[in-house]
Amino acid sequence: MRTCPGLATGACFWGVCRVVERTFFAVKPDGVGRGLVGEVLSRLERKGLRLVGLKLMQVSPDLAQRHYEAHRDKPFFPGLVKFITSGPIVATVWEGRDAIAVVRSLMGATDSAKAAPGTLRGDFALSMGSNLVHGSDSKEAAEREIALFFRPEELVGAARPEESWLYAGE
Repeated sequence: MRTCPGLATGACFWGVCRVVERTFFAVKPDGVGRGLVGEVLSRLERKGLRLVGLKLMQVSPDLAQRHYEAHRDKPFFPGLVKFITSGPIVATVWEGRDAIAVVRSLMGATDSAKAAPGTLRGDFALSMGSNLVHGSDSKEAAEREIALFFRPEELVGAARPEESWLYAGE
């Protein structure tokens, strides 16, 4: 019999182990401006990820520079900052098993022209610069990005009974 690794920490509810990871995900100004927020977020929700943080916001130049800090010395850095501050974004935090990899898979390739059909970028974006969404690419990036965009008290997690169906038999 397998023991739930989250049992001792209280991470198991409704017979489902909730040892999960969190990831930061944003619908960028092009997605918000084109009215695609509902479609984009519903794909993550229908996949089985749990939404634990959500806000519509205007990114300041300071926040944009901190968010894209890893790219500061690259020639495209000014364009990143200009684009992410050009209109409102929808910033979100999702949790679930392998949430980072799951979200990255749903997003599709960074270059939207090369993104597979069925992915968010493959279905809704055409270029590298206006590529609709952003998602954390590692656990460290997720932790850093979540802390940049959300205070701990803004994140709300609750088990859902249907999660037992998502991971049945595991």
